Amino acid sequence: MSKTRKQVSAGGVAYRKDEDGLKVAIVLMLPEMRWQLPKGHLDPGETAEQAALREVNEEAGVVCELIAPIDSIEYWFTTDRSGKTVRIHKTVHFFLMKYISGDVADHDDEVAEARWATPDEALEMLAFQAERDVVRSGLEKISDTSAGQ
Repeated sequence: MSKTRKQVSAGGVAYRKDEDGLKVAIVLMLPEMRWQLPKGHLDPGETAEQAALREVNEEAGVVCELIAPIDSIEYWFTTDRSGKTVRIHKTVHFFLMKYISGDVADHDDEVAEARWATPDEALEMLAFQAERDVVRSGLEKISDTSAGQ
């Protein structure tokens, strides 16, 4: 039986509205080459909110303001560390974020591409069902509040 380690990450559904309508930021991660929401590990002493804003800035190249928590997802996976199999219990906290500034072309080197996608494009392109569900919940929050203004 392998040892289980806990990991906590945070990320966001960053959105903006322009003349073409509502868009959300998605990223094509290396080396897997799969589309996902920007997210990452919390740095020591960092809150989930701080980490989510930082990760969206690093991976998607944009500065955002945090609007509201969306959901937390949990999953388990195994990885090989120093020849030993380790079971990981991961929790990812997602937040709704409104775009302030920046350019998706300014993403970091973990990312092959960052782009603004329509909600339908994002729901089609995102690799993980749980992240598609997070986007749907975020979109509901935009339409239920003044967050979309």
